[in-house]
Order: sequence, then C-alpha cells, then structure tokens
Amino acid sequence: MSQAGSEHSVVRYELRESAAWIVLNRPEARNALSTQVVDGLRGSLDRAERDPAVRSIVLAGAGSMFCAGADLKMVLGQLNENGALGAFLASVGEICKQIARHPKPVIAAVHGGVIAGGFELVQACDLIVATEDATFTDGHARYGLFPAAGGAVRLVRKIGANRAKQLLFTAESWSAQRMYDAGLVNEIVPPGELERAVTELTTTIGKHSATGLAAMKRVVEQGADLYTNAALELELNACRDYATNCPDFAEGLHAFRERREPNFQR
Repeated sequence: MSQAGSEHSVVRYELRESAAWIVLNRPEARNALSTQVVDGLRGSLDRAERDPAVRSIVLAGAGSMFCAGADLKMVLGQLNENGALGAFLASVGEICKQIARHPKPVIAAVHGGVIAGGFELVQACDLIVATEDATFTDGHARYGLFPAAGGAVRLVRKIGANRAKQLLFTAESWSAQRMYDAGLVNEIVPPGELERAVTELTTTIGKHSATGLAAMKRVVEQGADLYTNAALELELNACRDYATNCPDFAEGLHAFRERREPNFQR
C-alpha cells in the first residue's frame, strides 16, 4: 500500500496545527478494516507518537460514514487459510490497544455510522465527538460473529454491563444522543460542524503540557488495565475458539456475502 500520508493511501495522515488527523480512506468500502488499513493505522499512530509537533490525534473516516467494521469479504476468504483469521483479529485488537495506550490524547470524530470493529476503534479513543445523525452499532450478533478487539470489554467500562449487553445481544443501533446519555460520547454537533468542533478541542489540548497529559492518560489506562488486559485476552481467545469451532461463524459470513438472513444452529 502507499505510505500513510499519501493521497492514495487507505489511511490518510494529515498534520493540522498541533493535531495529527488519521483518516480511514476506503469510502467505497465504507472504510472497512482490512489488513492494509490496520497496517496504515499502526504506521500513522507510530508516526504521530514520534513527532513532537503532534499534541493530539484525531481518528476520522472519509466519505459517508466512520467505519463499517472488518472487511467481511476478506475475513470470509481467510476462513480456510491456516492462522490468517486469528492473526487479523489479533492485529485489530493490537491497534485498539495502541490507541488506548498512546501517550497522546486520541479523539474519535464520528459521522454517519460506526459498526462492529469500527465501534471497537472508537471505544479505545479517549474522547468522542459525534454528529447528531451518527449511529453506533456493535452488530456482531446479527451475523453470528464475535467481538475480538475490546467490544465485550471496553464497552462495559464505558457504559456499564447492562447497557453493553443490550447492545451486544440485540445488535441494535444507538443514536449519538443515546450514547451521550450513556456516557460514551463527549459532545454532539450538527453534521456540518464536526471538523470545527474537533479542531477547537485539539487547539485547547495543544495548549497544555504534553508530558502532563501523557502522565494523566497513563495513570487512567494503567489503573483500568489491572482488569482489562486479562479480560481482553479472554475475549480474543473466546473469539478464536468460536470462529474455529462453531459453524455459525462461517454461516454468518456467507449470509452477509449472499445478502440473506443467516440460518444458525439451534
């Protein structure tokens, strides 16, 4: 793939004042997460960490929505490739960990929809600014799939176990307002005001001590990690076992590709 920051990259890197904007750039695929996108995210996050001019990071999506989750066509192709699916699932989880542990504040700028793996990326961010029409969906249950990048762990931390289980079990979509009320979203803005609102936030953050903010974030995350690390390992292992041993996983992927309702085992 092209290097992060190039015009044709699946992940675009833009330095705006003191903020690095990392933009998912597969609008034709609703910014679905592929191996190339994950690699681009990793490189862009590393680049932002190394650059002393960067005081905060914005994670955004090009086109009509933030991110539709994993590229299920790619995932379907990995079912019969020894170890490929497990490696991809682990790589998405590592990106979410990299966001959560990044020394610089990471802000999710959410518009349109955010689904499944894309929702897990958002959950790993420090702050979330969303447009009024944005929707948040876990969605794994709809196709018999399973969160593997923190969706069954961080969501509980962010909004509580009962609300998290409702989202996970029903696969329903929640509005930005409902997510604000639940405590996940920090700010809601009109659709045309997202970049302005996020830029105001990054400008404010840029005035503060980068070292001080990194220390504060480290304490918050390390305190939570006393529980989270073990829980994330449990989640990933459960997903790998389910994807390998339960026919419902493959059935859900085939149903998605064939645009039909899945026929799960009962």
